[in-house]
Amino acid sequence: MGDVAREAVNEAVAGLRGLGLEVDGSIALERVDVSISQVAEAAAHNAPGHGDDAVVWEELDQRTAEETRFTWSFVAFLVLATLLTAVAALTDSTILIVGAMVLGPEFGAVAAVSYGLLRGDWRRIVRSLSVLVAGFVIAITITFVCALVGRWTGFIELDQLPADRPQTGFVYRPDRWSFIVALLAGAAGVLSMTAGKSSALVGVFISVTTVPAAGNIAVALALSHGGEIRGSAIQLGVNLLGMVIAGAVTLLVQKAAWALVAKRRPARVQGEA
Repeated sequence: MGDVAREAVNEAVAGLRGLGLEVDGSIALERVDVSISQVAEAAAHNAPGHGDDAVVWEELDQRTAEETRFTWSFVAFLVLATLLTAVAALTDSTILIVGAMVLGPEFGAVAAVSYGLLRGDWRRIVRSLSVLVAGFVIAITITFVCALVGRWTGFIELDQLPADRPQTGFVYRPDRWSFIVALLAGAAGVLSMTAGKSSALVGVFISVTTVPAAGNIAVALALSHGGEIRGSAIQLGVNLLGMVIAGAVTLLVQKAAWALVAKRRPARVQGEA
């Protein structure tokens, strides 16, 4: 076991891989929240760049690989989030929209697509897109069936989805700001993942209109509001596209910037057995 500064992890892992350690054993990485050590401070000083700016590519690779798996928990969270947005659409509730945005699990798969574009890993891209498409199709279908049952039983009236919704109308009214916000959210989301700032992801979830658009599609389908179906579908596509593009560009910039940092100052990894 040994301690390595975050900004020197990539070089350390590359050296261990060169020894074939992952074949005969394993390479495991764990975060150290608090380290009181002059040796650790010296190691961080000698390593290039700053720890918060460093991207541990092996960590990102495994994390995005996990997001390409189609799991029942992913579907369950997406369905629940979409159902919440359906209720939000019917009641014009901003609070429910925000709650559904936070609950939605789709950003991990979006980040996996961005990482796949960076690496040219088309298998990862296809798997991630399959997870997204299948997840949204299932969530929209279940929400549509629930809304349809509500309409047939009289629980939901046909005019309960008004054309003018001051609080949630943005869900089916995409504009130029929708794409700009998606770009900013995608960049922020990838940065939060690479820097290990998980709290920043909450802001990303609240910023993008993916799950709300999916929920509105389902309700609009059940209540035969054609205009809102088209608007919501465009909103969903614009947000997903914007996040993927921004995520890939952010990773590309980080990779290029870190390469410059490494050239300016050779990495000297100091470990403590």
